[in-house]
Amino acid sequence: MMQFARKLIGIFAIACLAWLSCMPMAGAFCGFYVAKADANLFNRASQVIIAREGNRTILTMANDYRGDVQEFALVVPVPVVIKKEQVRVGNSRIINRLDAFTAPRLVEYFDPDPCAPIVLMERTMSAPMAASRSKEDRASSLGVTIEEKFTVGEYDILILSAKESAGLEIWLRENGYKIPVGAREVLRPYIRDNMKFFVAKVNLQELAKSDSQFLRPLLIAYESPKFMLPIRLGMLNANGDQDLIVYLLSPTGRAELTNYRTVKIPTDTNLPLFIKQEFAEFYKAMFQTVHQREGRNVAFVEYAWDMASCDPCAAEPLTPQELKEAGVFWDTNRVFVTRLHLRYNRQTFPEDLRFRATRNQELFQGRYVLNHPFPGEITCQEKSNYEKMVRRRQEEEIKNLVRLTNWNIDEVRRKALLTQYKPVNNDRPFWERIWK
Repeated sequence: MMQFARKLIGIFAIACLAWLSCMPMAGAFCGFYVAKADANLFNRASQVIIAREGNRTILTMANDYRGDVQEFALVVPVPVVIKKEQVRVGNSRIINRLDAFTAPRLVEYFDPDPCAPIVLMERTMSAPMAASRSKEDRASSLGVTIEEKFTVGEYDILILSAKESAGLEIWLRENGYKIPVGAREVLRPYIRDNMKFFVAKVNLQELAKSDSQFLRPLLIAYESPKFMLPIRLGMLNANGDQDLIVYLLSPTGRAELTNYRTVKIPTDTNLPLFIKQEFAEFYKAMFQTVHQREGRNVAFVEYAWDMASCDPCAAEPLTPQELKEAGVFWDTNRVFVTRLHLRYNRQTFPEDLRFRATRNQELFQGRYVLNHPFPGEITCQEKSNYEKMVRRRQEEEIKNLVRLTNWNIDEVRRKALLTQYKPVNNDRPFWERIWK
């Protein structure tokens, strides 16, 4: 079920010393953090963490499965045979932390008195599974080999290889894995590429022993030159578009796709003040609009930043211990996070995602700005120029919103009028302005 943006998690206020210092600038912050566009905004949103250095990878898969756990089955192609020592059960809190830290955010700025002297503010950046001999013989007759079998946490896990997709599909169905119709055709290219299959079911006895009420994420560590994420199997039982958010952690810089375009989400845009109450609706509409404009088969960068800092911070940066829990196995002082957001289906993304690591450390965030006019009396000669500037800015905010969302401009203008600038009347006698 769709959820709207979470309410204020925290407010970060920095005193604004002068007019120029508070003008919105990319990378500088002088105002309040208001809300974020996290993964909860989107229906059927999956989240994956990929921590990679060289050929070494730790992949974290979040399970948002909400059905009967007895029906749960996970089949993921992997490039190499995975052993028990390479698998861990993680904590969903870490994914939530990464989501909060990297989510597009709404910030607001407050104009200072335009009559105040200009003072520039310095910029700151702030137990093994049992398997009978007969089962193994049956697997062999279907061209399926059980390479590894083990239990980790609440999951019973098999690592399979196969000679052909029909035999693998039959074996999975015979052993109680409820895989979707059409799996055979999707499995075939993975078998052709000599990939293995990480297969997990829930061990009900182990689940009962755990304190967790939900299935926890699975972490898989492996070495391979293949820097990719298989998504085709997940489309088989999908009804319409799905959203996928990938957090790529690297010691060098951004990660990007090689077989699809990677573009930045629109950012640093001034919006009307009423968006403070409608940020969730705005972001969903904007994402859908830009998704259509860009051709629907692109990945959007929503955040790219060094984990050591943030400006503004939608949440506190992850601690070294949290980064390790997210899969970082190198020096935690060198972590660059890239957040990619895809909306995909079988037609728009017919191939699995293939990535490359780069040394590009350009900072980027999806950031949307509310500007509050100065609410007090303006008694200097700047009054006229300031009021004209505010009205031009508010008209531009309306046009920005319409351009990003395709919302009706008359409706946007009607809502914006309720919060538009109304200058204080300075023509009254001074005693009326003092003694109210």
